[in-house]
Amino acid sequence: MEHQRMILLSFLILTFLTSVLVRPSHAIWLNLPSTGTKCVSEEIQSNVVVLADYVVISENYTHTPTISVKVTSPYGNNLHQKENQTSGQFAFTTAEGGNHLACFWIDGHHQGGGDVSLNLEWRTGISAKDWESVAKKEKIEGVELELVKLEGAVKAIHENLLYLKSREADMRIVSEKTNGRVAWFSIMSLGVCILASTLQLWYLKRFFHKKKLI
Repeated sequence: MEHQRMILLSFLILTFLTSVLVRPSHAIWLNLPSTGTKCVSEEIQSNVVVLADYVVISENYTHTPTISVKVTSPYGNNLHQKENQTSGQFAFTTAEGGNHLACFWIDGHHQGGGDVSLNLEWRTGISAKDWESVAKKEKIEGVELELVKLEGAVKAIHENLLYLKSREADMRIVSEKTNGRVAWFSIMSLGVCILASTLQLWYLKRFFHKKKLI
């Protein structure tokens, strides 16, 4: 009985950690201006699956306006680009860690003159995984499937913590280099001030001697 309670408690703790630490899929509503571009970005570590669906909401239009979409990596690599779309999907596995940018704009031939609403559903990591296919392939269901999901969530949390640790180490190195440069700059500035003061005193003393004022 006590063993079953411990298993249940562990299951509840893992479920709580999954719901808190793992980012679920989320829908975003965007109002695209008649001219210009609207972008969304998310910081994602490398080797993470990203899946997104987008659709133009055309309740106030006789003809559904079309949009263009472009997705780029932190280093400017083109991950997805489409034109004349009313709905679509893009999926990729990140090769670089950092801010991934998705930009949307209304195609030039749209004559409505007003803003266009866009619904974007953005999923990353285990949220982007097709668990139905996994269940069919592994022939699992129910509690066993939930445990597999939790295992994936724990792995994702671990990888995210390692990524954050790596970013913290990079930031610490940059901070230490900056502090070192500031310290050297302060020492150099102090040395220049002392040298300038010494030269000024020497010049004034020489000037007063020449004028026989001292």
